[in-house]
Amino acid sequence: MSEPGSLGILSSMPKRNSKKSLSHVSILKSLILLVGLSPELLLLGTSLQLQDNAYDGLLVAIHPRVSEDQNLVPKIMEMITEASSYLFNATKRRVYFGNVKILIPATWKAHNYSQAKQESYEKANIIIADWYRKHRDDPYTLQYGGCGEEGKYIHFTPNFLLNDNLTAIYGPRGRVFVHEWAHLRWGVFDEYNNEKPFYMAGHNRVKVTRCSSDLTGIFVCEKKTCTQENCIIHNLFKERCIFIHNNTQNTTASIMYMQSLSSVVEFCNSSTHNQDAPNLQNQMCSLRSTWDVIMDSVDLRQSSPLNVTALPSLPTFSLLQTGERVVCLVLDVSAKMAEADRLHRLHQAAEFYLLQVVETHTYVGIVSFSSRGMVKAQPLPIKNHQDRRQLSLALPTSVIAKNAEASVCSGLQMGLQVIESLHGNAYGSVIILATSGGDGDISNCLSTMVNSGSTVHTIALGPSVAENLEELSTLTGGLKFFASDRANSNGLIDAFSGISSGTGDVFHQPVQLDSTGEIVGVHQLFSRTVTVDGSLGNDTVFMVMWQTGGPPDMVLLSPGGKKYFTGDFNTHSGLRSSLLRIPEKAQTGHWTWLLNNTHSSPRALRVAVSSRASDHAVPPITVTAHVNKDGTRFPHPVIIYADVKQGFYPILEAKVTAVVEPDAGEPVRLELFDDGAGADIIKNDGIYSRYFFSFTVNGRYSLKVHVYQESHSRRLPHFIPGSYAMYVPGYIVNGNIQMNAPKKSTGDSDIQMQKWGFNRTTSGGSFSVLDVPAGPHADVFPPCRIINLEAIRKEEEIILTWSAPGDDFDQGQAASYEVRMSKSLQKIKDDFGNTILVNVSQLIPQRASSREMFVFTPALLTKEQQHELDEEAGEGNRVYLAIRAVDEASLWGQVSNIVQAALVVPQNVSPVTARESLILKGVLTAIGLIMTICFMICLAHCTLSRKKRSRKKANSTKLL
Repeated sequence: MSEPGSLGILSSMPKRNSKKSLSHVSILKSLILLVGLSPELLLLGTSLQLQDNAYDGLLVAIHPRVSEDQNLVPKIMEMITEASSYLFNATKRRVYFGNVKILIPATWKAHNYSQAKQESYEKANIIIADWYRKHRDDPYTLQYGGCGEEGKYIHFTPNFLLNDNLTAIYGPRGRVFVHEWAHLRWGVFDEYNNEKPFYMAGHNRVKVTRCSSDLTGIFVCEKKTCTQENCIIHNLFKERCIFIHNNTQNTTASIMYMQSLSSVVEFCNSSTHNQDAPNLQNQMCSLRSTWDVIMDSVDLRQSSPLNVTALPSLPTFSLLQTGERVVCLVLDVSAKMAEADRLHRLHQAAEFYLLQVVETHTYVGIVSFSSRGMVKAQPLPIKNHQDRRQLSLALPTSVIAKNAEASVCSGLQMGLQVIESLHGNAYGSVIILATSGGDGDISNCLSTMVNSGSTVHTIALGPSVAENLEELSTLTGGLKFFASDRANSNGLIDAFSGISSGTGDVFHQPVQLDSTGEIVGVHQLFSRTVTVDGSLGNDTVFMVMWQTGGPPDMVLLSPGGKKYFTGDFNTHSGLRSSLLRIPEKAQTGHWTWLLNNTHSSPRALRVAVSSRASDHAVPPITVTAHVNKDGTRFPHPVIIYADVKQGFYPILEAKVTAVVEPDAGEPVRLELFDDGAGADIIKNDGIYSRYFFSFTVNGRYSLKVHVYQESHSRRLPHFIPGSYAMYVPGYIVNGNIQMNAPKKSTGDSDIQMQKWGFNRTTSGGSFSVLDVPAGPHADVFPPCRIINLEAIRKEEEIILTWSAPGDDFDQGQAASYEVRMSKSLQKIKDDFGNTILVNVSQLIPQRASSREMFVFTPALLTKEQQHELDEEAGEGNRVYLAIRAVDEASLWGQVSNIVQAALVVPQNVSPVTARESLILKGVLTAIGLIMTICFMICLAHCTLSRKKRSRKKANSTKLL
């Protein structure tokens, strides 16, 4: 993601094999273009902006399935107004909220609302929506990236805004808003930890995971007051032991811990920050305080405190509502479209979009262009399949002129005219621009397009597209796609399938199940199995496309055994495509393709499958994918994200594979993980991530993600990790415990049986890369940072566990580890290389993402190390440990998160690995058994001897 205020300059990338000087010229052109734009244009392009200490353009959107309630909008306004003054004081009079837009869904009655322009639900900073199935109201922020990186959106439920009883649990809504805003805008994390609410400090003292540590309260066990010692059983914390805070406090921090306390008015800073607490803020931000991270943001570095005594002006609100959906396809028919079968493949993809993707009740027009624009179809409302077919017949089928250049501006201006013919303006409309060239004239109409109120999605075909094409998408809030010229690539189908209405209503949007292609030999079979899961089945379409000649022999086998043959498909020989629409609801289960290439030579066969929701009470599983930035320079990687959800609930344990395709060369496949390691910051949140750095050429790259899960039983998770406002269990009021209602579990005994599993495929758009070396190059990629190091004390041992990094970021296998320790937290944080080195020479790194473990006794150090440790200032017997990895090229990864553990009394032995520890225990156990047996034998022998002596003595007495 680009920084606030940036305009995607890196998206202006050079053509493949361009010289470096040409790259610099292209970037310079983009810079000149952006400098020449008006401030109003820049504001439109970047939406939310910080201007003169005020955030302008904040977008709040209400989901279309939220029931209309006239109290909801005033509650939103009240929350943000309260938040503005709280934020202003919390940031030491630096920032507040200015103009705020609230997007009213089209499902609500029309009032005196302004018409939305480029605003949509899917672009909103704040969304108002219900959770699926289980009633819960936790405010939370969706965060993909690491420390200091912006999040995606803040989510509030209607009930949170309307139910005043919830303020006793979360605190005033304005304060909660600021808590979540810090997640969203500045990339800080929570300072509490539901999974580790306590930790052990020096001399076995129990401390609460909090910030600041000056907050007071009492321990409560089984709803009764108890001491901290009562919370521990055999060095473990009781499950039902909690810490209840006094509702009256003297400390002022921290907003990221418990903003509900009336005394809390600021973020933890360097003097109040609790670096010992095992929370996500310490883990992700290397023990930095939230205020330090916030002050390092672009927002606050560029904003001086206002020299005023009064609070700033109140926020202003604009109420917007979307009108009728209008889409115009603007399609290139210039000379370059005749190359690599581009126009033909564009026709196939555009037809698929018209027949299956675009939503009913949308107006659609079609424009083609080369040196000038030409209207192919005036806007037509789609009411049924006949309307869809009629529009598809208007798609261009041939190149206009062999030598004609593509004038993108001519096509766009004609597209605007077509849209404006409906209502006199283009507000809220969408233009889908597909081109393989561009004559460099885009800058001439950029201002017009931004001010038109239309959103432009761009699709670049091939390697020769104008470098600044993506500026149209960046400045109008559109999507960016790239389709290569590979014959078996489905990039165009993926691009058109990835363009939705933006309303957020997945019940009316098609879901792409599969999209793939393959070069198939003569009389060879191309087989593919696709799963239609229980949440889908309506309006299911199977489409086959081929490269040359007639259609392949086709057999489609349904889960029930019914076979569909070539004759059952609707075949368009000229378009080289066949389509089968399943009547009524498609049967749930596995559908199997069998395509036989009967052509006289190998050729590319491509398939696509999509469906719609079958149950309007159960949302289908959805996948959204993207990379963390629009452009990068070698050797800096990008991070690929795939968010797999059903409603807002994460889908766990899916197999997620990214396919990255350059404009030349073969695609790269990369498995993504949701394991809380490497690029994935939070485990089991449904966001699958991985670093990508396998760049082969300069230019554009496309991203596609396949998701698959076999049949299994799935239960809603009891706890969904992420960035939430704390659910406060209760307070101490005037010495009395006042408990809130217990938090409802997100999971229950309602098991969802996924008998057949599911398939999903989605496009993640495109990104661009510069400065890729032309030939082989030295290793420049270090191991990634370890972010999940943990330390567990077990008797006299300390067990360290973590996820293995790779040789290159999170791929491959590192060469070795470096573990260091210190009694000084500050020293290990600031001077890791000069702290005490732990001997881990026998620990060989496993492959990336494997679970690593190392067992050692800190007391078993050399005398020199013991002396060095004794010389360090520290608290009691506590030590701090951290780790980093190094690869074969001696490239070091960053130092991990820091953990603490208790140090036992020193003894004169050396640390051992986990395997050695097990062997040693086995040997000692065997020796113990042998000694026991020997002792028993000796005991038996002595007993028998005594008995013999007794008998002899008795006999002697008798003789006497």
